[in-house]
Amino acid sequence: MSRTILTYGLISGAVIIGGIIITVLIGGGAPHSNVWLGYLIMLVGLSSILLAIKQHRDKVLGGVIKFWPAFLIGLGVAVVAALAYVLIWEVYLALTHYSFMEQYVAATLAQKKAAGLSGEAYAKLAADLEAMKRSYANPLYRLPMTFAEIFPVGLLVALVSAALLRNPRFLPAKA
Repeated sequence: MSRTILTYGLISGAVIIGGIIITVLIGGGAPHSNVWLGYLIMLVGLSSILLAIKQHRDKVLGGVIKFWPAFLIGLGVAVVAALAYVLIWEVYLALTHYSFMEQYVAATLAQKKAAGLSGEAYAKLAADLEAMKRSYANPLYRLPMTFAEIFPVGLLVALVSAALLRNPRFLPAKA
């Protein structure tokens, strides 16, 4: 089971990382320019959770699995994928000299200013973003925050996959 978790977790992480690299390259080096696209990439990559549970159910357990064992496999895949995501994000930050937050804050302030935000509201936003930038510089803040970007998606996919695959008639094993 641990081999299945590791294999499918790394596959999931590779798909997500590949998708994000492609969007960064297409977007001109600006990660997270489209949050919905990022979460869609995560969802596609985390679909390996369904495949991992199905493979374990069909090949190891003879086509039948209970909810909790299925959920634990899915959870394991989600953790491995999330750790791969965090690791690659840290590599990306290091390669770009940790300039992400500087760029993010500048782009957010420019966007809000263009939208007409000014005065005290703009000053408060700028102060809040500056505080966030200082917090993000601390790895003890940044690492769990990055993990929390992806893990809830994996948790949801694990729950849905376990609920679906506990029914042996859902995607039955080929005879």
